[in-house]
Amino acid sequence: MLTAQLVTTQPPPPPPPQPPTAEYSFNPHISSPTAVQLRPRSSDVANAVVKRTKQPPFKIRQATLADAPAIAKLGATVFSTTFGFSIPTADLNAYLHEAYSVGAIEDDIRSSQTHIIVACAEDEDDNVNNNDNDSGRVIGFAQLTEGTTEPCIEDLENIVELQRLYVDADHHGLGVGRALEREMEHMARLMAYRIVWLGVWEGNFKAQKVYETLGFTRVGEHEFKMGKCIQTDWIMIKDL
Repeated sequence: MLTAQLVTTQPPPPPPPQPPTAEYSFNPHISSPTAVQLRPRSSDVANAVVKRTKQPPFKIRQATLADAPAIAKLGATVFSTTFGFSIPTADLNAYLHEAYSVGAIEDDIRSSQTHIIVACAEDEDDNVNNNDNDSGRVIGFAQLTEGTTEPCIEDLENIVELQRLYVDADHHGLGVGRALEREMEHMARLMAYRIVWLGVWEGNFKAQKVYETLGFTRVGEHEFKMGKCIQTDWIMIKDL
């Protein structure tokens, strides 16, 4: 005898909770039940890839004698802009002739005690090159000088001077100075130096802040003489 069987249809189980939107991800193994971990959107990832792969608008290389006129011009311009108001004109001109003539820069490039690098950028509307081997114009330079010291650091060993770090004013904010300083540190390490030191004018507050950001610490001061003008520089050092 057949008996009717009561068949009950169970409602389907509720669908599993949908994962958060593409901007977020949830991992039960590392997240609490209410935790949501941010995950970059695909557009953010693409932008990050572009930022990592995009080349900076300049390149850094060793200076050559062909760069001497550009380095001399940039050095004289930056020095005059930064310090000119605080120095008698005659003293300023005498110092510029001594330190930033083309001949003086050529001597620095030739010297085995000085090491100069330049940052170069090519103008979109200018195809004129500064030298025969590399296109681009000099927008910054840095100089590492061996064999120098000051009384407040004379007891330190394996020390080298970051004597110059200049960047064209129109190219501030592009990371040129930071890149030059980083390359100078790399060169100093290759030469087995353990400390970099520099002098910065006591009234150059912007430069002082930059060097502090780069890891330099003030350890003393010295007098910097130009003609009859005597100014005070901070001495700062950084461990490599």
